[in-house]
Amino acid sequence: MTGRDEAAKRSGPFSLEAPIKTILTGDRPTGPLHLGHYVGSLKNRVQLQHQYRTFVLVADMQALTDNADNPAKVRQNVSEVALDYLAVGLDPKVSTFCVQSMLPELAELTMYYLNLVTVARLQRNPTVKEEFRRLQRAPADADEAQLRELEAQVPAGFLCYPVSQAADITAFKAHLVPVGEDQKPMIEQTVELVRSFNRIYGEVLVEPEALIPQIARLPGTDGQSKMGKSLGNAIYLSDPADVVAKKVRGMFTDPKHLRVEDPGRVEGNPVFTYLDAFDPDTAQVQALKEHYQRGGLGDTVVKRRLAEVLEAFLGPIRKRREEYARDPAEVMRLLKDGTDRARQVTASTLSAVRKAMHLDYWP
Repeated sequence: MTGRDEAAKRSGPFSLEAPIKTILTGDRPTGPLHLGHYVGSLKNRVQLQHQYRTFVLVADMQALTDNADNPAKVRQNVSEVALDYLAVGLDPKVSTFCVQSMLPELAELTMYYLNLVTVARLQRNPTVKEEFRRLQRAPADADEAQLRELEAQVPAGFLCYPVSQAADITAFKAHLVPVGEDQKPMIEQTVELVRSFNRIYGEVLVEPEALIPQIARLPGTDGQSKMGKSLGNAIYLSDPADVVAKKVRGMFTDPKHLRVEDPGRVEGNPVFTYLDAFDPDTAQVQALKEHYQRGGLGDTVVKRRLAEVLEAFLGPIRKRREEYARDPAEVMRLLKDGTDRARQVTASTLSAVRKAMHLDYWP
């Protein structure tokens, strides 16, 4: 039996009590995935799927928190995100792909958990506060009074996002949740909810841990600390070669590196951060850094190297994505099959929760 066969057996569709640890991961389908997603989570997922029982959740209900007026966009992006998963090497024979809205147990668990957390606690969540700023385009120096005024305009579903996420994690009995550093407060809030539930109703839920990658975040092409769809500073896994090259040419570098002969800064320079993340020739990257720092190396040369490296990385991903995209019905079948398997796990958890809460009125 191969390592993949063993992993598939461990994550098999009918094993509700897995002997190995479980991982839950996923994304909100708000658009195609980018290099930041790859560095922050996808790379880890591909490696970890052979070591853990892995569920990959396409969180379409959570995507509606800021796309309620455009559900068609969310629906389309469910397929787009699934294509990105398949293209980077997530294997539906090993990992279980599933769609959030097709798992009604998650919504029911969310309702139960809402009674175990206060509005004030949700408002204090740092990740939620940061997203409030993004959604309402709040200035970085906004004070608490301004933030409260902006929060009043945010949908309740968004405020309750951490509770929904806790329902996802606990429904799958996840031991580990791969997240970026900025998402750690979400996991901490899940742990609080698990402890509250277990204290009141008995030891039913599994307490998760955050699994944070070594490179927690890839900067945007504009030098901003975060790469994002709404910021227009992302290189997508599905971008054609010419688009990638154009985005690389326009990347932020060292603003003081005005002439080729000038010494340049490597720290905080996104071009070198990307080379560190994607160039397999670490000796060559180090040589480029040293040359750039002492002067005599232009940004154009470094960017040309990065464009070549990214094309070598993205080319095979793009090809696999195009192959899967030729059969959209098959992609949806993979999602449905995985969701059907996932429901066995979420239904088992919900049954245990109802019993603990004395809500199991009849068989």
